[in-house]
Amino acid sequence: MAQAILDVMPGASTGTVQVSDPLNFWAGKRVEPRQQKNAEPVFEPATGDCFFLLKSEEPLGSRKSRLFLEKREKIAKLEVINNGKSITEALVDIDIAWQCIEYYAGLAGALAGQHVQLPGGAFAYTRREPLGVCVGIGAWNYPFQIAAWKSAPALACGNAMVFKPSPFTPVTAVILAEIYKEAGVPDGLFCVVQGGAETGTILCQHPKVAKVSFTGSVPTGKKVMEMSAKGVKQVTLELGGKSPLIIFKDCDLENAVRGALMANFLTQGQVCCNGTRVFVQKDIMPQFLEEVVKRTKAILVGDPLLDSTRMGALINKPHLEKVLGFVSQAKLQGARVLCGGERFVPSDPKLVNGYFMSPCVLDNCRDDMTCVKEEIFGPVMSVLPFDTEEEVVQRANNTTFGLASGVFTRDISRAHRVAENLEAGTCFINNYNISPVEVPFGGYKMSGFGRENGQVTIEYYSQLKTVVVEMGDVDNYF
Repeated sequence: MAQAILDVMPGASTGTVQVSDPLNFWAGKRVEPRQQKNAEPVFEPATGDCFFLLKSEEPLGSRKSRLFLEKREKIAKLEVINNGKSITEALVDIDIAWQCIEYYAGLAGALAGQHVQLPGGAFAYTRREPLGVCVGIGAWNYPFQIAAWKSAPALACGNAMVFKPSPFTPVTAVILAEIYKEAGVPDGLFCVVQGGAETGTILCQHPKVAKVSFTGSVPTGKKVMEMSAKGVKQVTLELGGKSPLIIFKDCDLENAVRGALMANFLTQGQVCCNGTRVFVQKDIMPQFLEEVVKRTKAILVGDPLLDSTRMGALINKPHLEKVLGFVSQAKLQGARVLCGGERFVPSDPKLVNGYFMSPCVLDNCRDDMTCVKEEIFGPVMSVLPFDTEEEVVQRANNTTFGLASGVFTRDISRAHRVAENLEAGTCFINNYNISPVEVPFGGYKMSGFGRENGQVTIEYYSQLKTVVVEMGDVDNYF
């Protein structure tokens, strides 16, 4: 069924795809959703250790990678229509997804515990074991990539995963499930269920679920944590952010401007780790603003399926109106709009009702403004001046969020010193918004806990068993 959808992509245009096939993927095939309210069982239990998958003549990771490459452009086009981001970005997302799966397929056979020598010849060892059934709840900004980020380490550790995509972007997670199926993953190890809050509640509260991994907003993350706590389930939360990007006067200005653009306008600004609070040292503020505004005005907004487009459409009409409302409120609070911040109407008549807006740069911002304190999740950059390192670090940390941060400077000692003092799960030095699969990603404070990507994620999808072996006689105290 996936092939039928992928085959229509060359003739499809933005917003015109109609999906008639069911989008629940269960036990290796698409199935119609159950109609009974709160139907049980919601999913199948884990089938145990799946490391045997790596023993085929062609490694599983290689097969998945090959299948991704064969379907790369079609999946990317479907992701554009699913989400609204540019085809250029969508292609990168697909590449990151297959790299993630290949990475964890390679780690699966290397999972190991520790040997501990004890007195008298006794010893102990630890072993990593699967948790069982894991639930992944995805966000709408990176639908395909997030499904891979959650499922790859889960499967590599021997778990099963039930994945619920956002109801705004239900399509491409199913394509991932069918790629897994084609690559040889046994039926039931990766299933996709569609739905909104009620479906998420059922999954979080189901007694056979061992872990929930959620990507999304802070309020929903709190609910996921509360529901999961009732069953003492492990939880990974990757939540929102209001990340600081600090630009010192000794930076490479060209790279700093590029970094600010990458920190604010990817996926129409709908990125949780975006550096939306751009702190610029006063000495270079005029040069920075001149250059960043010029570059922002040059961003081509329009049909996301065109290779030339650099910014597509926001996810839906209510979200577009919310982001535009933030800009209006910022103006009322004294911010100055240097460019953008308005609804954008493409010249293509098919797209005139699309959810486009022009990327926005705000000047004259203060730390107490709503646009500086709250996550906008749209293409809005707030620029703030600063004088000293001590001052800007204190201001940067004055937030309930702690997902990411960035610093541009040629002073390597300052770079490491600032990175050490910023309260965030990631700090980019002289770059921003790069996410190699080898590098852990996650937040501090209300931006969540747990990590995705990197070797450390194995710890979040497995449990540690200690085995103690006595080689002599048992002590007798009785």
